[in-house]
Amino acid sequence: MNIKLDSLFVLISLVITGIAIILGTLWIIKTEKRLKRFFLGKKAKDLEDTIGILEDNIIKLNRAKEQTEEEIKVINQKLRKSLRGLETIRFNPFPDQGSNQSFAIGILNEDKDGVILSSLYSRERMSVFAKPIKGGKSEYELTEEEKSALEKAEV
Repeated sequence: MNIKLDSLFVLISLVITGIAIILGTLWIIKTEKRLKRFFLGKKAKDLEDTIGILEDNIIKLNRAKEQTEEEIKVINQKLRKSLRGLETIRFNPFPDQGSNQSFAIGILNEDKDGVILSSLYSRERMSVFAKPIKGGKSEYELTEEEKSALEKAEV
């Protein structure tokens, strides 16, 4: 009777082991198919090809990133030289004549370089002046109106 129970136990164990092996094999096959679908690109044949394609794409992206960074540097250099501040002050330098026909215009870039344009208007004549600005300062003396236009253009 012991032999029959031992044989039956071995037989049941073998059947369970066989079922486990079959289920494990099916699971592995299913997983491999899913992985192949996951890793295969449209142009790739296998995982190695997919990795090669991804590596090429990374190299292209790095080149594009470097090129974009260089272009941004050039744009920033040009932007520093572009006009940033512009202010116009109108005034009447001769209280007994006319109205606020005279003006001072401050034009500056980010480095506070630029020019002050001013005009003095009277009935007999009109005079126009241009004074260069470097670093927010002029080597020429500025009138109060020109100073005001410069200060407002710096903001």
